[in-house]
Amino acid sequence: MNIANFPWLTTIILFPIAASLLLPIIPDKEGKTVRWYSLVVGLIDFALIVYAFYTGYDFSNPDLQLVESYPWVPQLGLNWSVGADGLSMPLIILTGFITTLAILAAWPVTFKPKLFFFLILAMYGGQIAVFAVQDMLLFFLVWELELVPIYFLLSIWGGKRRQYAATKFILYTAGGSLFILLSALTMGFYGDTVTFDMRAIALKDFALNFQLALYAGFLIAYAVKLPIIPLHTWLPDAHGEATAPVHMLLAGILLKMGGYALVRMNAQMLPDAHAYFAPVLVVLGVVNIIYAALTSFAQRNLKRKIAYSSISHMGFVMIGIASFTDLGLSGAVLQMVSHGLIGASLFFLVGATYDRTHTLMLDEMGGVAKRMPKIFAMFTTCSMASLALPGMSGFVAELMVFVGFATSDAYSSTFKVIVVFLMAVGVILTPIYLLSMLREIFYGKENEELVSHQALIDAEPREVFIIACLLIPIIGIGFYPKLLTQMYDATTVQLTARLRDSVPTLAQQQEETLKVSLSAPEIGN
Repeated sequence: MNIANFPWLTTIILFPIAASLLLPIIPDKEGKTVRWYSLVVGLIDFALIVYAFYTGYDFSNPDLQLVESYPWVPQLGLNWSVGADGLSMPLIILTGFITTLAILAAWPVTFKPKLFFFLILAMYGGQIAVFAVQDMLLFFLVWELELVPIYFLLSIWGGKRRQYAATKFILYTAGGSLFILLSALTMGFYGDTVTFDMRAIALKDFALNFQLALYAGFLIAYAVKLPIIPLHTWLPDAHGEATAPVHMLLAGILLKMGGYALVRMNAQMLPDAHAYFAPVLVVLGVVNIIYAALTSFAQRNLKRKIAYSSISHMGFVMIGIASFTDLGLSGAVLQMVSHGLIGASLFFLVGATYDRTHTLMLDEMGGVAKRMPKIFAMFTTCSMASLALPGMSGFVAELMVFVGFATSDAYSSTFKVIVVFLMAVGVILTPIYLLSMLREIFYGKENEELVSHQALIDAEPREVFIIACLLIPIIGIGFYPKLLTQMYDATTVQLTARLRDSVPTLAQQQEETLKVSLSAPEIGN
């Protein structure tokens, strides 16, 4: 068998889904066999992801690689078409990494374990498919299918208001998905040829007004998933009721789908419309950063506080996407991966803290650092990463977005000064609410009622291992960002060049520079 022609992406997508179908027939009542089986499946699939990209992916090639295309429903023009480039490859690796750790985080699950791990494995393949598929209709299908596991994971294993949170999640996300379907069908049928292949659609010559309408439709859909204020309210409710492994999937992977799709569909396929919508994205990004940070201050529920922190950090992704610079777009991709790691670590620690204190209210905590020093140390370290401490991945990502936007020549100086100032305010607000959160949980006088009623045992080896696995790439990327940026630089540079050509003022400047260089006399003449 020729390894170069092996269908790696198809195997990576379908393997965990196929493995999940065997869970119902595994003889296991207490869930011990099921969880080990699921962990082995997760590890094998993650190993396949790493091997496929290590052997078959060229970092210097900006185009799609590992491409596979098979007719699926020829009557509808629907093909099973998958591929990976610099935009999708880091997120596919992130999905495999976070999902495998989420399976390990789900070790204590004893209620309906077969169904729980079935949903996790099914979601594993579905989330990778979102980042890999290259057919618009197929993209819509996998985008919708991965919502189903999250709905059941929330509604069955969630907290007291789990039905409300799950229903709100499915209504918001499914409602936004309608705009994906309508826009995809419109783009596919536009022109003389009917095609849903993303590369073929990107080559179609859409009229500007048509592009603007399509861009608006996609933006609404992805604003829900990213999320962008005011379409964000489902996220705090979902996080407020979710369990630790579901938290990790929501914060680590699900939000990144919105950012990825915003780059893939809006920026890459509709570059002319992106030139008009980019200032809107910048404004929305600033609103996300400031509003969510201020709202996080007011939250007394620990899960909701971290949830609003996630919304705030996603604002940097939008500004980076709209910066029209290589550095800004690179920072946006880095921020998605960085926040995936940091968000997953924080929410896992929130779950670990709740398992011991049985409360999420900050007013009922205090002084638990003495009894849980390992959790205190891990929570502090991950919070430092979230507030963009130098040496952590969050600092590098936000700095790249800052500098990328500040040096962009697509905006006026006044606009850039205002935006950079407001971004700086958001960066200042983040350590304030995170450090105050740490103070209320771990410092001060012990809550005697909490201590007397709860056994505040420290972190067990499994929990320390999960956080260590997340902190290694967080710190590694912080000290040496090239570990990650070299994976996608070729793709982001190519995309930025195309986006800059769509901005009339930038295109005109390039033409004038070219004319000057061609007409300049040679040295020595």
